[in-house]
Amino acid sequence: MSDTPKPDLYSFDLTTAIWHKASASGGEGNCVEIAQLPLGAKAVRDSKDPDRAALRFTSSGWAAFRAGMLAPHAE
Repeated sequence: MSDTPKPDLYSFDLTTAIWHKASASGGEGNCVEIAQLPLGAKAVRDSKDPDRAALRFTSSGWAAFRAGMLAPHAE
């Protein structure tokens, strides 16, 4: 799958995006929401502040982010 060029990620209008609560979000209301963008890209926002600018990841950037978050952390 080809990545969307990084500058193009910010040209997508998120006003009609369908946001889903991340499966790893806690039950205390601290939720991260994710929306699908073209070519496997993702947008991520804080559900408590949905008007704040969302972070946007290419498909490869999202894969790297997830891998880093899911990797065991050394203490």
